[in-house]
Amino acid sequence: MELTTQLALFLDNRPGTLARVCEALAEAKVNIIAFSTNDTVDHTVVRMVVSDHRKALAVFEERGALVLENEVLMVTGDNRPGSLAAIAQKLGDAKINIEYAYCATGPQQKTGVLILRTNNCKRAMKVLNTDQP
Repeated sequence: MELTTQLALFLDNRPGTLARVCEALAEAKVNIIAFSTNDTVDHTVVRMVVSDHRKALAVFEERGALVLENEVLMVTGDNRPGSLAAIAQKLGDAKINIEYAYCATGPQQKTGVLILRTNNCKRAMKVLNTDQP
């Protein structure tokens, strides 16, 4: 588990936009570790954790994209029933709100990656690393 920086890009909701973002990162040799998208009628918000957020930020700013940085938790954990429930319960018991989360894992994989944005990421990390809130 680690604290990391997530980038949130606000992009036009049009065919090919995500491809151009991914191509720009690939050209800069920046790997996408995790990402999610949320759309509205005219734009989409792409949230991503990348291998080098500073380099990615420079790539996006060079292209005039609106991008914000946020602190998030990146949790690598067991891929089994109840894993997410246990994390959510621990944070809930400690009165830490999960503002949003996204994750992925292959069905046969033993572990997965969970990205959590909470109202207090540093405290959330402490809570998840101990048995007491």
